[in-house]
Amino acid sequence: MSITVGTKAPAFSLVNTEKQKVALEDFKGQNLVILFFPMAFTGTCTTELCSVRDSLAIYNGLNTAVVGISVDSPFTLGKFKADQQLNFPLLSDFNKEASQAYGSFYETFVLDLKGVSKRSAFVVDKDGVIRYAQVLDTASDLPDFEAIKSTLTSLQ
Repeated sequence: MSITVGTKAPAFSLVNTEKQKVALEDFKGQNLVILFFPMAFTGTCTTELCSVRDSLAIYNGLNTAVVGISVDSPFTLGKFKADQQLNFPLLSDFNKEASQAYGSFYETFVLDLKGVSKRSAFVVDKDGVIRYAQVLDTASDLPDFEAIKSTLTSLQ
């Protein structure tokens, strides 16, 4: 299943690193960038999320929240977030429901690991509509952050 720009974003309710539920509807009234990533503590994921950390002020200035989602446990994500000093929520899709709903899912990943999030990026506007969608089949590729920022700018 793939997500189409202009459609409603699939609802989710996931646990963050503080073990609290975070739902899509919590972000109503602001834009949201959703970044699915395969695994905490891997090279490309660390590069990607640290680049977002370092430019979070840009997103905040565009009335935009950012969340990172992977199938790692909340405990693993908590350690990753602390190690990398990430300044935005990481959500655990341990049950793999959100990754599948967003078409961001490897049935089989490297090392024959089953059920891992694909690296992908979505922009959801303040009304819950998908305005940008990029699902990457190659895990070492990074999302197009310039396109994401350009989409967010157009929503102001």
